[in-house]
Amino acid sequence: MMDNLNPFAAGYVEPAPDVEPAPASLNNKGVVHHTAISQGSLEWLQIRCGLLTASEMKHIITPTLKVAANDKTKTHLYELLSQRVTGFVEEAYQSFDMMRGHADEVDARALYAQHYAPVEECGFITNDEWGFTLGFSPDGLVGDDGLIECKSRAPKYQAQTIIEYVAKDTIADEFSIQVQTGLLVSKRKWCDAISYCGGMPMATVRVEPDRVIQEAIIQAATAFEQKLADALTIYNAMIASGARLIPTKRSAYAFGDLK
Repeated sequence: MMDNLNPFAAGYVEPAPDVEPAPASLNNKGVVHHTAISQGSLEWLQIRCGLLTASEMKHIITPTLKVAANDKTKTHLYELLSQRVTGFVEEAYQSFDMMRGHADEVDARALYAQHYAPVEECGFITNDEWGFTLGFSPDGLVGDDGLIECKSRAPKYQAQTIIEYVAKDTIADEFSIQVQTGLLVSKRKWCDAISYCGGMPMATVRVEPDRVIQEAIIQAATAFEQKLADALTIYNAMIASGARLIPTKRSAYAFGDLK
């Protein structure tokens, strides 16, 4: 049974003195690197429980920098709300593309280090300078200023990437929000966006912070956090209202249960 490492979750309890210390507090102002955590581990799932993260920012802001308001936005709001209330993260299905992506990331990181610069792995980065915390799982840190973001691509999309994006020294809009959020959270000066497909050339495009995009991300995240706070107020009021809500206990599962 593991302690909840996320102080934003309702079930958070300070560890007893004889319990191994939790990762660095998310209450530290500014950038915090959680280097001792491995991505994909239970600790990694736990520390990002209830947080807005770079990879999920696509649910709250569109590639055209408009605040998203659709079914996926609503689903993500209730997903994070439930995580903050319970401290649990549900197990996610691992598709073939996701498993291929994990393997390709390892190969891409090694190839980048061989041809460009050493890469340091880091489990998670948080930044709470806006009054709420944003999270980011970097694929690698490069020196003091850079990072990498790896995308595993099917052959047809790798061909498209080289012809339509690398030729223009840019990246697809669908990845721009994630990369810019990563730069925003980490305060790094550049990100080398890597597009990888085994059997085809690996493409690397350098992306620098875009203040217009980052300001839009902050505005969207601020609005989303307010919606989360409003929803949590209603939830707590219902719990205290005497409505016909019967407490239950969660069954323990081998994976995905963070309590």
